[in-house]
Amino acid sequence: MTATSRRADLERSTRETDVKVGLCIDGTGEFDVKCDIQFLKHMCETLARYADFNLTLEAGGDNDHHVIEDTAIALGEAFKRALGDGPVERTASCVLPMDDALVLVSIDLVDRPYCDADLPDPLYIHFMRSFAMSAGITLHTVKFRGFDDHHVIEATFKALGKCLKNAVRPRDRLLSTKNAVKTV
Repeated sequence: MTATSRRADLERSTRETDVKVGLCIDGTGEFDVKCDIQFLKHMCETLARYADFNLTLEAGGDNDHHVIEDTAIALGEAFKRALGDGPVERTASCVLPMDDALVLVSIDLVDRPYCDADLPDPLYIHFMRSFAMSAGITLHTVKFRGFDDHHVIEATFKALGKCLKNAVRPRDRLLSTKNAVKTV
Protein backbone atom coordinates (compact mmCIF):
# COMPACT_ATOMS: atom_id res chain seq x y z
CA MET A 1 0.00 0.00 0.00
CA THR A 2 1.44 3.36 -0.96
CA ALA A 3 1.10 6.40 1.25
CA THR A 4 -1.09 8.16 -1.31
CA SER A 5 -3.66 5.35 -1.20
CA ARG A 6 -4.60 5.97 2.43
CA ARG A 7 -7.70 8.00 1.74
CA ALA A 8 -11.46 7.55 1.78
CA ASP A 9 -14.53 9.43 0.58
CA LEU A 10 -17.99 8.71 1.87
CA GLU A 11 -21.46 10.12 2.28
CA ARG A 12 -23.80 9.45 5.17
CA SER A 13 -27.41 10.47 4.55
CA THR A 14 -30.28 9.82 6.93
CA ARG A 15 -33.69 11.40 7.47
CA GLU A 16 -31.95 13.66 9.99
CA THR A 17 -28.55 14.52 8.47
CA ASP A 18 -26.37 14.72 5.39
CA VAL A 19 -22.62 14.34 5.88
CA LYS A 20 -19.93 14.14 3.19
CA VAL A 21 -16.34 13.34 4.12
CA GLY A 22 -13.11 13.21 2.15
CA LEU A 23 -10.15 12.12 4.29
CA CYS A 24 -6.49 11.57 3.45
CA ILE A 25 -4.47 10.42 6.45
CA ASP A 26 -1.20 11.07 4.61
CA GLY A 27 -1.92 14.75 4.21
CA THR A 28 -0.56 18.08 5.33
CA GLY A 29 -3.35 19.30 7.60
CA GLU A 30 -5.34 21.08 4.91
CA PHE A 31 -9.08 21.31 5.46
CA ASP A 32 -12.29 22.61 3.96
CA VAL A 33 -15.11 22.21 6.49
CA LYS A 34 -18.65 23.45 5.94
CA CYS A 35 -20.95 23.11 8.94
CA ASP A 36 -23.48 25.43 10.55
CA ILE A 37 -22.36 24.38 14.04
CA GLN A 38 -19.36 26.67 14.32
CA PHE A 39 -17.79 24.90 17.29
CA LEU A 40 -18.01 21.50 15.54
CA LYS A 41 -16.49 23.10 12.43
CA HIS A 42 -13.64 24.47 14.55
CA MET A 43 -13.05 21.08 16.23
CA CYS A 44 -12.98 19.18 12.92
CA GLU A 45 -10.53 21.71 11.50
CA THR A 46 -8.41 21.41 14.65
CA LEU A 47 -8.40 17.61 14.43
CA ALA A 48 -7.32 17.70 10.77
CA ARG A 49 -4.56 20.25 11.40
CA TYR A 50 -3.06 18.45 14.42
CA ALA A 51 -3.28 15.03 12.73
CA ASP A 52 -1.85 16.35 9.44
CA PHE A 53 -4.89 14.80 7.73
CA ASN A 54 -6.41 16.46 4.68
CA LEU A 55 -10.14 16.79 5.32
CA THR A 56 -13.10 17.95 3.30
CA LEU A 57 -16.35 17.86 5.22
CA GLU A 58 -19.90 19.06 4.70
CA ALA A 59 -22.34 18.43 7.53
CA GLY A 60 -25.90 19.58 8.07
CA GLY A 61 -29.12 18.37 9.58
CA ASP A 62 -32.09 18.86 11.82
CA ASN A 63 -30.37 19.49 15.19
CA ASP A 64 -26.96 19.75 16.84
CA HIS A 65 -27.08 16.30 18.44
CA HIS A 66 -27.75 14.48 15.17
CA VAL A 67 -25.21 16.52 13.19
CA ILE A 68 -22.45 16.02 15.78
CA GLU A 69 -23.19 12.29 16.08
CA ASP A 70 -23.37 11.61 12.34
CA THR A 71 -20.27 13.71 11.64
CA ALA A 72 -18.34 11.62 14.16
CA ILE A 73 -19.67 8.36 12.67
CA ALA A 74 -18.79 9.45 9.13
CA LEU A 75 -15.31 10.60 10.19
CA GLY A 76 -14.73 7.33 12.02
CA GLU A 77 -15.84 5.24 9.03
CA ALA A 78 -13.68 7.30 6.67
CA PHE A 79 -10.71 6.94 9.01
CA LYS A 80 -11.12 3.15 9.21
CA ARG A 81 -11.38 2.86 5.41
CA ALA A 82 -8.40 5.16 4.81
CA LEU A 83 -6.22 3.33 7.33
CA GLY A 84 -6.66 -0.07 5.70
CA ASP A 85 -4.81 -3.09 7.14
CA GLY A 86 -1.17 -2.19 6.66
CA PRO A 87 1.05 -2.33 9.74
CA VAL A 88 1.14 0.96 11.68
CA GLU A 89 2.51 2.22 15.00
CA ARG A 90 -0.99 1.54 16.35
CA THR A 91 -0.81 3.20 19.79
CA ALA A 92 -0.14 6.77 20.86
CA SER A 93 -0.66 9.08 23.82
CA CYS A 94 -0.46 12.83 24.21
CA VAL A 95 -0.65 15.16 27.19
CA LEU A 96 -1.59 18.59 25.90
CA PRO A 97 -2.00 21.97 27.66
CA MET A 98 -4.20 24.79 26.43
CA ASP A 99 -4.43 27.76 28.76
CA ASP A 100 -6.28 26.47 31.86
CA ALA A 101 -6.82 23.01 30.35
CA LEU A 102 -4.52 20.01 30.64
CA VAL A 103 -5.71 16.78 29.01
CA LEU A 104 -4.46 13.31 28.17
CA VAL A 105 -5.57 11.32 25.13
CA SER A 106 -4.50 7.72 24.50
CA ILE A 107 -5.49 5.56 21.54
CA ASP A 108 -5.03 2.06 20.20
CA LEU A 109 -5.99 1.41 16.59
CA VAL A 110 -6.80 -2.22 17.31
CA ASP A 111 -10.25 -3.34 16.16
CA ARG A 112 -11.72 -3.49 19.66
CA PRO A 113 -13.77 -0.29 19.88
CA TYR A 114 -14.00 1.32 23.29
CA CYS A 115 -14.23 4.89 24.50
CA ASP A 116 -14.04 6.58 27.88
CA ALA A 117 -14.18 10.34 27.31
CA ASP A 118 -13.77 12.75 30.21
CA LEU A 119 -15.28 15.91 28.69
CA PRO A 120 -17.53 18.65 30.08
CA ASP A 121 -20.13 18.50 27.29
CA PRO A 122 -22.30 15.41 26.64
CA LEU A 123 -22.44 16.22 22.92
CA TYR A 124 -18.66 15.96 22.61
CA ILE A 125 -18.51 12.85 24.79
CA HIS A 126 -20.97 11.44 22.26
CA PHE A 127 -18.75 12.65 19.40
CA MET A 128 -15.74 10.81 20.82
CA ARG A 129 -17.73 7.62 21.44
CA SER A 130 -19.32 7.69 17.99
CA PHE A 131 -15.93 8.30 16.35
CA ALA A 132 -14.24 5.49 18.30
CA MET A 133 -17.01 2.97 17.66
CA SER A 134 -17.21 3.61 13.91
CA ALA A 135 -13.40 3.79 13.54
CA GLY A 136 -13.01 0.59 15.57
CA ILE A 137 -10.43 2.08 17.94
CA THR A 138 -9.83 2.29 21.66
CA LEU A 139 -9.93 5.92 22.85
CA HIS A 140 -9.42 7.35 26.32
CA THR A 141 -9.51 11.04 27.25
CA VAL A 142 -8.74 12.41 30.70
CA LYS A 143 -9.10 15.99 31.90
CA PHE A 144 -6.45 16.76 34.52
CA ARG A 145 -7.35 20.45 34.82
CA GLY A 146 -9.52 23.05 33.18
CA PHE A 147 -12.42 25.35 33.98
CA ASP A 148 -13.15 26.65 30.47
CA ASP A 149 -15.19 23.99 28.64
CA HIS A 150 -14.08 25.30 25.24
CA HIS A 151 -10.41 24.90 26.18
CA VAL A 152 -10.89 21.40 27.61
CA ILE A 153 -12.71 20.18 24.49
CA GLU A 154 -10.32 21.90 22.07
CA ALA A 155 -7.25 20.56 23.89
CA THR A 156 -8.79 17.09 23.64
CA PHE A 157 -9.29 17.40 19.87
CA LYS A 158 -5.72 18.69 19.47
CA ALA A 159 -4.35 15.78 21.51
CA LEU A 160 -6.48 13.29 19.57
CA GLY A 161 -5.09 14.72 16.33
CA LYS A 162 -1.51 14.34 17.55
CA CYS A 163 -2.24 10.77 18.67
CA LEU A 164 -3.78 9.85 15.32
CA LYS A 165 -0.81 11.34 13.46
CA ASN A 166 1.61 9.20 15.46
CA ALA A 167 -0.47 6.00 15.52
CA VAL A 168 -1.01 5.84 11.73
CA ARG A 169 2.71 5.96 10.90
CA PRO A 170 3.50 2.94 8.73
CA ARG A 171 5.72 0.17 10.09
CA ASP A 172 7.57 -2.63 8.33
CA ARG A 173 5.68 -5.28 10.26
CA LEU A 174 2.61 -5.73 12.43
CA LEU A 175 2.94 -4.58 16.04
CA SER A 176 1.21 -7.50 17.78
CA THR A 177 2.06 -10.80 19.46
CA LYS A 178 -1.17 -12.37 18.10
CA ASN A 179 -0.75 -11.47 14.42
CA ALA A 180 -3.73 -9.85 12.70
CA VAL A 181 -7.14 -10.65 14.15
CA LYS A 182 -9.51 -11.58 11.35
CA THR A 183 -13.25 -11.97 11.72
CA VAL A 184 -14.68 -14.79 9.61
